[in-house]
Formats: sequence, structure tokens, C-alpha cells
Amino acid sequence: MSDHAGRHRGAAAAGDHATAPALTHVRPDGAVLMVDVTDKPVTKRVAHARATLITRPDVIAMLMAGELPKGEALATARIAGIMGAKQTSSLIPLCHPLPLSGATIDFTASDDRVLIETMVKTTGVTGVEMEALTAASIAALTLYDMIKAVDKHASITGIEVVSKTGGKSGDWVRGDA
Repeated sequence: MSDHAGRHRGAAAAGDHATAPALTHVRPDGAVLMVDVTDKPVTKRVAHARATLITRPDVIAMLMAGELPKGEALATARIAGIMGAKQTSSLIPLCHPLPLSGATIDFTASDDRVLIETMVKTTGVTGVEMEALTAASIAALTLYDMIKAVDKHASITGIEVVSKTGGKSGDWVRGDA
């Protein structure tokens, strides 16, 4: 049994059966499953996510000027992020493969950091939050790979969904977005 499933079962076992949410990726016998979305309606779905790469100001200057030893990092990270979004179901075991209709990766540099913002779209039966998160993560990892020769202390932080639209649960925006 996974730690996640165990925590939920522990809460339910404590007597809070009426409010404990049903686990969508676990069968009654405890085995994991891929959720059946066959009967869900097709809707337009969009998700935005972000990540932050933190490094030194001189590295930010090299990055923005395209003067890193490994070459043009932003274009490479943009392509990697889009490729990551397209491969999400191959990386995360219970994600459904989705036909993506759009994906963008944008970078905003400031003093010692680069904010990576992603947007992923589909028309389908399940959301694209994981694809947007994967795009942000892979773009950030690619930037790290491109700058590690000049800053081994760089870090990646703040990987999170910013907003999502579509589907049964409707629209959602992070409070600090």
C-alpha cells in the first residue's frame, strides 16, 4: 500500500468515514488503477504552472545574453519543456495520455532568478495540470543543466500549478497568482 493511500485509510479508520474522500486511483482491495474517464464529457482544458530557477546575477546576465558555455539555454529549455509536457503520461504512471493542442513556456529574468511560466491546452476528458507542471519542471531542469558549469549552487524552487480551467471541478486560480 502506498504512503498516500495509507494516510487516507488511516483518517477513515479514525472514524471520519462520512467526510473521507474516496480514493480515485485505488481499488477497494488497495491496488492502484488508472481512473476510467470513458464517460466524462470532452471540454476545453487549460492549465498554467510555474517554477523558479535561482542562481547568481552574473549567471542570469550570461543566460539572457546567450553566452553560457553550453550555448543558447532559453531556446533549449523552451523546447525541452514542450517535449516534457508531451511525454507526461510516459513519466507519471497514472496520467492519461492526452492530445495537447498547445503549450507555451515563458521566461522572466530578474536579479538572481528566472521565473518559468507554462501554459498547456487540450480538448479532452481530463485536465492538463500535470502536463503544465512537467513542462515547468523540465524547462527548469534544462536551465539548471545549461548553467551548472558556471553555478553548481543554482536551485529550482516553487514548482506549482497557478491556475486551471475546464472540467467538472471548474476553474481554479492559486490565491497568490
